[in-house]
Amino acid sequence: MSYTVIDVKDFEGRRKPVAQALEARAIRANQFDSVSGHQGYEHDELKSGQEELFVPLAGAGSMLIDGETVDLVPGRYVLVQPPARRRVDAGPEGLSYLVIGARVEGEAG
Repeated sequence: MSYTVIDVKDFEGRRKPVAQALEARAIRANQFDSVSGHQGYEHDELKSGQEELFVPLAGAGSMLIDGETVDLVPGRYVLVQPPARRRVDAGPEGLSYLVIGARVEGEAG
């Protein structure tokens, strides 16, 4: 078969490893469903060498990227390079978002 289908309602917990469940070979992707006011973990991706694309799916929140705040709302896409420190925080209505990562040529990882 040349395609795979999953449904996130079949996952439990805040983090849904969608790319792994789809058996993707080149793409890394996780969906996060954060409750109201959840504060994420600040980190970078220097070790993995991944750039990450953040795609808000429902609700709203914000990202802290190298000390700057970026609002997260459905329809907005935010690309973050490996060395940047990032943290995702859910707003009052919670936040569901997809993170897609891929290694950048020449970066660590």
